[in-house]
Amino acid sequence: MVSSILAILSFLLFGYTVGSVRIIKEGNAALVERLGRYRGTLEPGLNFIVPLLDSVVLQDTMREQTLDIEPQSAITKDSVNLKVDAIIYWRIYNLERTYYAIEDVEFAMQELVITALRSEVGKMDFQSLFSSRETINRALLDVLDEATAPWGLKINRVEIQKLDPPQNVVDAMQQEAEAEFKKRATILEAEATVKSMQLLSRALEETDNQREVLNYMLAQRYVEANQKIGESENSKVLFMDPRSLTEGLVDLINEGDASNR
Repeated sequence: MVSSILAILSFLLFGYTVGSVRIIKEGNAALVERLGRYRGTLEPGLNFIVPLLDSVVLQDTMREQTLDIEPQSAITKDSVNLKVDAIIYWRIYNLERTYYAIEDVEFAMQELVITALRSEVGKMDFQSLFSSRETINRALLDVLDEATAPWGLKINRVEIQKLDPPQNVVDAMQQEAEAEFKKRATILEAEATVKSMQLLSRALEETDNQREVLNYMLAQRYVEANQKIGESENSKVLFMDPRSLTEGLVDLINEGDASNR
C-alpha cells in the first residue's frame, strides 16, 4: 500500500516537473499567462511555470525580420501615377506590447507603411523622386519607427526597391534625355569647329604661302567628300574644280587683310 502511494506520488512529481519545464530557443521569447492574465516573459534557456495555472500563450522570434510591401499605386506632386514598393527591416523588442497592444501586427504595419509611402511620394514631383530615394527612406523610417513604438517594435531600415512609372512617362523621359544629349553634342561640335577655325586663322596669318596651304586643305576635303558620295548606292557624283574654291577663299582672306590695314 505504501509502495503504491509512493509510486503515485513519484509519478505526479515527475509529471509536475515535466509539465513545468519550458525550454525557449536562443533568439526567441515567450509570454506566460496565469489564469488568463499576463504573468511574465520567458527568456531563452530553461524556464519553469506552474502547471494548470500557467500557460505559454505565445513564443516568437526577437530577431530582425523583413516585410515586403507589394507594389502600390502612388501619385506624385505633379500628378504622375506610378507603382512603388518597399521592404521593411524590423524586429520585436517588447513581446508583451506586440501581443497585447495590436491584434495583427504585420497587417497593421503593412497598412501603415502603405499610407506613409503614398504620403511621402505625394510630397515630391516626378523628376526629383528618383534622386530623392534616400530622403524618402529616411522619412519613412522616422514615421514608422515612431508609430510602431507603442507596439513594441523597432523599425531598423526602410528601402524603396522600385519606382515603376507608366510607359508613356518612360518614353517621354527617354526622348527628353536623347534631345538633351543631341543638344550637348551639337554645342560641343560647334565649339570644336570655332576652335579649329581660330587655329587655322592664326596659322594662315603666320605663313607666307596661304594659297598653297588652302589648296592642299581644300583638295583633301574635296577628295574625302567625293569618296563619301561614291560610297552611297543612290548617290550622284558632281565633280567640281577645287582650284575655283581655293581662289575664292584666298581672295576673301586677302580682302579681309586689306580691310584691316
